[in-house]
Amino acid sequence: MSTQQGKGTEMTDQTQQPSEPEILAFIAQSDAFYPEGATEASIAQQRAWYDALCAAFAATEAAVTWVDGRVGGRVPVRRYTPQDLRSEVHLLYIHGGGFVVGSLDSHHAICAEIAEGVGARLTAVEYRLAPENLWPAQIEDCDLVLKELLGAGKQVVVIGDSAGGTLAAGLARRVKTQGRAGLRGQALIYPGLGGDPTRGSYVSMANAPGLSTADVRFYRDLLGAPEGDAEAQPLSVDDFAGLAPAYVTGAHFDPLQDDAAAYAAALVRAGVEAWYRREPQMIHAWLRARHMSPGAAEGFAALIAAVRHLAGVR
Repeated sequence: MSTQQGKGTEMTDQTQQPSEPEILAFIAQSDAFYPEGATEASIAQQRAWYDALCAAFAATEAAVTWVDGRVGGRVPVRRYTPQDLRSEVHLLYIHGGGFVVGSLDSHHAICAEIAEGVGARLTAVEYRLAPENLWPAQIEDCDLVLKELLGAGKQVVVIGDSAGGTLAAGLARRVKTQGRAGLRGQALIYPGLGGDPTRGSYVSMANAPGLSTADVRFYRDLLGAPEGDAEAQPLSVDDFAGLAPAYVTGAHFDPLQDDAAAYAAALVRAGVEAWYRREPQMIHAWLRARHMSPGAAEGFAALIAAVRHLAGVR
């Protein structure tokens, strides 16, 4: 694997919209469900909008079976098994949604298609949401599920998008800090990793479609994690040696773009195998556009290939 690092800018980019027609259509379709300035609405309304948006992109023909359950009697999970099982490595998927929205249902199609594409069993976790549950409730729930998998002797690749990418990186650090074995890799999709919101892509893409810098600040504040928490803000620390190998992908039209690039670069400097990919025409949450946008389809195929590499699937 190799890495490339994108460069942020201190000036506002005058072009904060992609040019690919299909991703523009995706933005328009998404905006019809989830209006601009949605963070000013009640949390209940935000969740209703998000659920409707996710339902619009929920169709899948993935050849998988799944069953719902609970870990520790309290954390909801959904376990996927592909018909074509090619690996005993297990995947753990953590959904995005700013720690405020999202569920097993919101990312069902994505999880099913990743399980099928990789050829591995996948467990999705429905962690407790903010603001009803403040940090570290979210990572504690995810870690409970990871401990169950590792405790059963499974090798695991943890995957997360957006806020789920934050949690996946946080779990990778926790596993390293506690000296636990079995985590083969981390795959982070447009993750928020605690970068400086006054610099780089947070400025140049402050008003990008899909996620604004103001939205990022809103979600960070609502989560309630202390400043400099190494698991909530993985870029706030200097020690990256010994973390699990990583695939990190950032969208160009996304204030979080530099977080992804900086994390991958820090891993490489620490001697950790890491692969960074920037999606040049993509916005935050492009995973949902994978069946309508050529750029998103290419990005999804790259994600599947990377997770297969991390899992050792030939």
